[in-house]
Parts: sequence; C-alpha cells; structure tokens
Amino acid sequence: MKNQKLRLKGGLRFYMQWPLFLALLLAVVNVWIYFLDHSAGIIMSAFIAIYVIIASILYFYTRSNIITDMVKFSIRYNGVQNTLLKDLSVPYGVFLSDGRLVWRNDVFREVIDGSKGLKYIQKVFPDLQLAKFPTEEGQEVKTNITYQDRDYYVIMRKISVAGFSEAENLFHMPEEEEYFIAIHLKDVTELKLYIRKNEEQRLVAGLIYIDNYEDVMEDVEEGRQSLLLAIVDRKIAKYFSDVDGLLKKLEKDKYFFVVRHESYMKFEADNFSLLKDIKTITAGNTRPVTLSLGMGLNYETYAKSYASARIAIDLALARGGDQAVVKSIQGIKYFGGRNEQAARNTRVKARVKAEALREFIMSKDLVLIMGHKIMDADSFGASMGIYRSVTALAKKARIVFDESVTSIAPLYDEVCRSNAYPEDLFVTPVQSLDMIDDNTMVIVVDVNKPSLTECPELLEISKSIVVLDHHRKSSNSIENAVLSYIEPYSSSTCELVAEILQYIVEDIKIPVLEANCLYAGIMIDTRNFMNRTGVRTFEAAAFLRRCGADINRVRKMFRDDFAFYRAKAQAIQTAEVYFSEFAIAPCLGDIDNSTVLAAQTANELLDISGIKASFALTAFQGMIYMSARSIDEVNVQIIAEKMGGGGHINAAGAQLDHTDMSEAIQTLKDIIKTMVEDGDL
Repeated sequence: MKNQKLRLKGGLRFYMQWPLFLALLLAVVNVWIYFLDHSAGIIMSAFIAIYVIIASILYFYTRSNIITDMVKFSIRYNGVQNTLLKDLSVPYGVFLSDGRLVWRNDVFREVIDGSKGLKYIQKVFPDLQLAKFPTEEGQEVKTNITYQDRDYYVIMRKISVAGFSEAENLFHMPEEEEYFIAIHLKDVTELKLYIRKNEEQRLVAGLIYIDNYEDVMEDVEEGRQSLLLAIVDRKIAKYFSDVDGLLKKLEKDKYFFVVRHESYMKFEADNFSLLKDIKTITAGNTRPVTLSLGMGLNYETYAKSYASARIAIDLALARGGDQAVVKSIQGIKYFGGRNEQAARNTRVKARVKAEALREFIMSKDLVLIMGHKIMDADSFGASMGIYRSVTALAKKARIVFDESVTSIAPLYDEVCRSNAYPEDLFVTPVQSLDMIDDNTMVIVVDVNKPSLTECPELLEISKSIVVLDHHRKSSNSIENAVLSYIEPYSSSTCELVAEILQYIVEDIKIPVLEANCLYAGIMIDTRNFMNRTGVRTFEAAAFLRRCGADINRVRKMFRDDFAFYRAKAQAIQTAEVYFSEFAIAPCLGDIDNSTVLAAQTANELLDISGIKASFALTAFQGMIYMSARSIDEVNVQIIAEKMGGGGHINAAGAQLDHTDMSEAIQTLKDIIKTMVEDGDL
C-alpha cells in the first residue's frame, strides 16, 4: 500500500503557511494599485511573484527539516521523560490486571531488593491482592501495607490502553483487559512513628473518687483515720508518679490527674491494678477501700477530655463503683467492677429524689409510665407504685403496656378486674405516642437502655424523662433524663419505688393490690429474699406488709403449672457444664413464658455445687433471650454486656439476634473462653 505523505497539521501547519496567506492579501492590494497607477501595479505584481516563489521554496524546503527536528526532539524528550521516571525518588511500577510486573523504576527495585525475581506483586506484598485492584478507569485505590518493617502508603490507579493490542506487535492483550495498574509507594514509616509518638505524648485527664469514704471512716477508730487516708493518698500518688503523671487532690475523697496517653496504655495493660492494690490497705478498717476512676481519651481539646472524664466517673459510680471507665471517641471501656457495691443504709438520697420527682410531676398534666419489653413482676410492680404516687398528687397517669405479655397475667388480670382503676389505665405503645405533648412526662422504670423500653419512640419525643432503675448503667443508657435515680445495689426497682412512696406524699395510702404488686416485684427479683437483699430491702418489704401486702396470695399467683415445671426440669437435664464452672442450658421456646422459664432455669442451676455462673437461653419472637445468674464469684453482667445486654453483677440478661440456638450458645462459649484466658473471670 502506498505510503501517505507526511504533512503538518494543527497550529504548526498554520504557522508555516501564513506567508502564503499574506500573498493573497498583497494580491488584493495589487488590484487596487492597478486602478490608481498601471505602472505601479505591474511593479507590485512582479514583487508579489518573487515573494510567492521565495515563500514556497522556504516552506517546502524547511518543512521536512522541521519534521525531522521535531521527531528527534520527541525521541530525546521521551528519553528524558523515561530517565526522570526511572530515577524518580518515589517507587513506581506498572502491572497487568493479574498482578504481573511490566515495568518498575530503580527505587521500586531497591524497595523489593530481597525479591529480585519479582513476577507478581501479590507475591511480595500479600496485602495487595487482586480484589483490591481498581476496577474503573481513572479510579484510585489507596491502602497501607507493611514490608520488611517499613510502612508504605500505596496508591493504585487503573490506566486504560484501549487499542493497545492492535498497535502492539510484541504481545496480545484481551480487549476487556486492555489496561495497566500503576502502583506507587510512599514510605510513611517515619511519619507514622512521629504520629505515634505524638499520640503517646498527648495528655489525658482523669478523675478518681473513693467510693465508700464515709463508710470506711466510720469503720476505723478516730485516731487511725488520718493514717488510713495517708496510706491511700500515698498509694494513689505512687501509682501515678511511676508514670510521671500529675496528681492533684480536690477534696478529701476526690482526685484529679493528668497522664500521657502511653501511660494510659500501661494502665490498660495491667487492668488498672490500682483498683486491686487499694483494697489491700489495712489500718484498722474491716471493709476495703474501693475507688472509681474515669478517663477521657482522644479528644481535640483538654476541656473535652476532662468533660468525658466527668461522664466516665459518673458512669463508674452509677455502675456500683470499684471500677475504671474510659470514654473515648471509639466508645466506652470498663475495667474491674467485679464486686457488688455495699448497700447504704441511709435514705437521704431516696428522700431527695422523691422530692425532686414530686416537683416534676406537679408541673405536668399527664404522666406516662413505661417499663421494659416483656414486662416482668418488678417492672409491673414499680409501674403500679409510680401510678399511685402520681394519683396521690392529683395528676393523671397511664401505663404503657403490651397486653401480649403473659408472665405477669395474674397481677394484670386483678388490676383489670378492679373497679378502682380507669378502663384506660393501660395503653399500648401506639396509643401512648398520640397522648404525648409538652405537658406530658415519661417515667421509665426497671430499665435504662432506650432500645429495651416498651416504646423507644416516646423517649425521642418527650422533653421530660425520669429514670428509676436498679440495673447498672451501660454506655448506651438514657442520656436526656431530667432526673435519674439508678441504684445498682438495690434488690429491685420495686424497693426503690417503695422508698419513694414514703416521701412523695405524707401518710400515703397504698391499696392492697398495689402493695401486692410491689411485694411481688421484690420477691421475684430476690428469689424469695435470698439474693441481693439488704437492710433496706427488708424495710421496704415491711412497709408493704403494713400496707396490707398478702404474702401467701402473691406466692400462689406465681406458682408454676405442671407443664412449665416439667420444661424447667428438662432444661436442667440437658444443661452442659463448661470449663467445670459454668452451666449452660437451652430451654424450650414453644411454651408460654419461655423467658421466665430461662430465668428460673438459670436460678435453679446455681443450686448445683461447683457452679459459679449459670446461663439459660430460649427462643422468643425470632430472637434468643439469655438469662445469666451467679452468686458472688463471677460478674455475669460483664459477660452479658459483651453480648449486647446488661444487668446486675449476679443477675443479667441479653437479647441476641441469632435465630439458631447452637450458634448463640457457641457465641457465649467463645466469650467465656476468652475472658477466662484473659483472667477477666
């Protein structure tokens, strides 16, 4: 085929041809001159002819020279470009779609000097698998890898070379794979080192409170009190001086400290050993000193870090003390807290909370009382007790209740049959949403997690929320409450409500039915006064007895039928003992009150010698419900929290999304195994 002639085009062609365009202009001028002077026109025509001849000769003669010079320049430029790319200080390489090497510069070769026979990039960098390669033209994928103790920031870019196979004679590429993957590395080892050092040197604020200062001081004779406090101060000061931290005593039982982030990592590694060490102090005291510690991490300013430390210390105290709580952007971590906080005999706090609650109730027209989903005796009894306190203040109250719950049917049916209560005393969650307005207050009982309440949407709408609970607070507790009364050492919420009733209205009259409801809540949660009972528990029970609570009637209400008892015996029979100390039992899900069955099964398993903690699981409404119990050796609340639940140190639970019982049990076993191996149990 005849070769086409080389021709200039574009801007360069116009630049070379402009003298010819000028000749046309001169020809037009020449015509005009002919009209003015014929002789001048002839002379002008001769000049134009000579000009055109010279311009044409120069154009056709120099064109080939210019093209030759440009080709030479292009070759030299490509050479310079290739040299610059080859000598580029950034490691750079080109690879095929399957990771095969096409080309790499000298620096890339130096980086992988130990892999001289490199063929596939993933053989040298296992983190750069084909699945991470960019899939769209021009797309960039950025990632971090580590190679030979060096950290690299990797940028991969897909470069399309459509038509490459047609123009290339050396090898063929499938049309759908006509692209290259350009990869360049950036060594960020030093940068990460400096960032890590900067993080380690960042200051972290924290607070320490002595949980039981008053109780310990009352337990020590007056002459030894100053000695005990001096030993505590020295122990705390030494713990922080060992990491070059700053410690300042704010009050007799409160401390403020500042440490570097790397010091916090040491604290975390030893699980805040200060909490254990402080309990070994003896100076005539019979009860150990316990601390609560709160820290705020990874915040932009020290003010935010301190604010988070305040939230953390409040959470530690609300969870019973004797623990460290660390609040960071990533979430909240808990350390310690394995022992139950000792109950306080004073009712000062109950009286203060009752007075505050009375003020809130008086400022509203309607009070909606709400417990947790699948309401139990404690939640129902507390709701009835709060209802009595609201009506005693001449205010209107309604209880948010799901009528499908059958575990408290005896109490619920009695209330419904009584003429002493309005027909609309119990409202459904949907109905409650239509009743809420600015003059409505929501009182939540026996739960402090929004997701576990009967109607979480109420908490999002209401501007006035009060929380009364005896479960330990978790990281996702109700935060916008105007009043929160959470006492983890209390046996039940009914106990708290029974105390509040005695202060909210003077000489309040409680009907026998409501006294039975409150008494049933205490009785069920304490297993007939065998678990978590203190002086105030019996005082609350005595108050309810004076109000007419019928013990025998309550006991008869909650007796099991034969089918239920048989199901419980079957669950106990199929129970598995894990690590020789933990009993795990699956329960039937096709029986009424299956969640109650799980709770009672867990209680029964604790009566077996050698069992430190028991777990019973049952399927209910498409989920797996777990009840966890212990006496005093294992904190089952920590286990329940790791499964998304919570509760008490010796009575907790969780709702699992697993629809398969065996999978849920395996998850529980994995958590127990990890905690046993880490020394957390």
